[in-house]
Amino acid sequence: MMNIADYIDPQLVAFLEVESQTEAIDALIDLLHKEGKLPDKEAFRKAIYHRESLVSTGIGMGVAIPHAKMSRLSEFFIAIGLQQQDKGLEWNALDKAPVRIVFLIGGPDNRQAEYLQILSHLTVSIKETESRKKLLKAKTKEEVVEFFVG
Repeated sequence: MMNIADYIDPQLVAFLEVESQTEAIDALIDLLHKEGKLPDKEAFRKAIYHRESLVSTGIGMGVAIPHAKMSRLSEFFIAIGLQQQDKGLEWNALDKAPVRIVFLIGGPDNRQAEYLQILSHLTVSIKETESRKKLLKAKTKEEVVEFFVG
């Protein structure tokens, strides 16, 4: 049985104070690179922006899930960005709501079933309004991880 907490690392949590979708994505990619998760930072950045150009990853409810799968990645990872400014970020989301929670996912391109499970578990964990509020109230990286551990 998959546990989404297995993919959550406090070193990959960022409290963002950015002005745009691009700044949020770039900050999370920089964090992933700093933590040694990306064998090719620019190829990953290009893949993320290519995916975003196809259709917005703003799923609604103030949440976006930009993602890319690449053959050079051996394991899945999730970088979490929590926008600290109440106004949120324009993301062209399905419900047009500004985004305050960003889950940036990367992983191998040959494990589609695992990838879909990750997406499903993330979506379930933040489906309820109170859950999203609780996550946004987190003040430390450890509190963010604890949210997913339950």
